[in-house]
Amino acid sequence: MLKSVTESFARVIHGLTVEHLTDHVIQRSKRMILDTLGVGFLGTNTEVFHKASEYSKIHSMDFDDTWHPATHPSGAVLPVLLALSEALPPSPKCSGLDLLLAFNVGIEVQGQLLRFSKEANDIPKRFHPPSVVGTLGSAAATSKFLGLSMTKCREALAIAVSHAGAPIANAATQTKPLHIGNAARHGMEAAFLAMLGLQGNRQILDMQTGFGAFYANYSPKVLPNLDSHTWLLDQQDVAFKRFPAHLATHWVADAAASVRKHLVTDRALLPIDRIARIVLRIPDVQYVNRPFPDSEHEARHSFQFVACATLLDGDITVPSFHKCQINRPQVRELLSKVELEHPQDNLPSFNTLYCEISVTLNDGATFTERSDTFYGHWRKPLSQEDLREKFRANASSVLSCDTVERLTEMVENLEDLEDCSVLTTLLKGPSSPEMVSKSI
Repeated sequence: MLKSVTESFARVIHGLTVEHLTDHVIQRSKRMILDTLGVGFLGTNTEVFHKASEYSKIHSMDFDDTWHPATHPSGAVLPVLLALSEALPPSPKCSGLDLLLAFNVGIEVQGQLLRFSKEANDIPKRFHPPSVVGTLGSAAATSKFLGLSMTKCREALAIAVSHAGAPIANAATQTKPLHIGNAARHGMEAAFLAMLGLQGNRQILDMQTGFGAFYANYSPKVLPNLDSHTWLLDQQDVAFKRFPAHLATHWVADAAASVRKHLVTDRALLPIDRIARIVLRIPDVQYVNRPFPDSEHEARHSFQFVACATLLDGDITVPSFHKCQINRPQVRELLSKVELEHPQDNLPSFNTLYCEISVTLNDGATFTERSDTFYGHWRKPLSQEDLREKFRANASSVLSCDTVERLTEMVENLEDLEDCSVLTTLLKGPSSPEMVSKSI
C-alpha cells in the first residue's frame, strides 16, 4: 500500500489503460475536445494570438470549457497532445484511443489536485487555476502519451510544480491567455526533462511547501488503487460557454435576458431613459466586478457589462465584446445605473452561485428575475447539436465548411481513429476525403 500522495499519482498516470475508459468518459471528453478545437480556431483571429503566437491560441477569448472546482481543464492538455501527435515519428502509430486516454489522464490529475483544498472549491482569489493544476495536467498527459515509467511520471510532476502558478491579478488583461498556454508548454517540458533524468522532490504533492504552496487548507490524500479507480469526469461534467466571458457572467446573461422580456416587446428598443436602477445580486468576486470596462478583456470579466449588453441586445455573442460595442453610449448610460449586492447565501462557487437582477423604472415599477442554472452548465448541458453549432461557428472562421464537417465527424468517432496524424493533418486545412474516410 503506497503512503505517498505523489507516488500514487505517478502510479495512476502510468497504470491507467484504455480498458479503464468508460463510455461516459469517452463521450464527455470527445465533447470537450470538439469544443476546445473550435475555440482554438476562433482564437487565431484575436489580437492576443497575433501578439503572443500559438501558445495563447486556445484560451485567448475565455471561451473554453470550465470545471468544478474552478479551472479550464482542456486548454492545457489538448494542444500538447496534438503537438506530440504531429511531432512523433509515424511508427508506432498513436490511435484516437491513445489520445483519449492521455487527455483524460491530464484532466483527472487536475481534478484530483483541486479536490485537496477547500479554497479551490471557490472561484479563485490568488492563483489562476489553469496555471497551477493545468501545468501538472499537461505533464501527466505528456507522460502518459509518451509511455513514461512510473518513476519518470513522478519526476515530471515534481518538475512541473516548479513551473506552475500565475497571479489572478492578470485576469481581464491580455496576459491571462498566456497562463494556460504556458501551462501546456511547461508541463510538456517537465515530462521531457524527466525523460532526460532531471529529478525533483519525491514528495512534492504531499508537502505544504510543495504543491500545497498554491492553496490554503491543502490536505492531500493517496489515490485509490487502479482496480477501484473511478474517473472524476464520470461524476462531474464540464460547462460549455455560449459566449466568450467569465463563467459567472453566464448566470447574469441568463437572468438579464429574462428581465428584458418584461421591458421590451417584439423588436422595440430598450427604454433606457425609463430605467432608474439596475441591481445585480451576485457572489462577491472582485475580479469580475468591473463597473466601466474599457477593453474587451475587461468586458469579458464584468458582471455589469454582460448584464447591460444583454438588456440592450437580448443576448451576448462574440462581437458583443468588440471595442465599438463596449463603448456604445447606451451601454455606458446603463452601466451608470448598475448596483451590486452580495447576498450571504450566494457563495462564489460555480456549483452553487446564482444571479438575481432587479430593474426599477422611474415610475417605481420593479421587475426581478433569477437564474440558478444557465444553459451550458453541467446541470443543464448543451445538446450535441448545439455543441456542434458552436464548433462550426468558431472553426469556420479558419477552415472550409467541408473540413469543419469532416473534423466534427472525426472527433465524434475519435475512439475508432487508427492514426492520430490524420487528425492533425486535417486540423491544418483541407485534405482528401479518401484519406479521412479510411481513418474512420
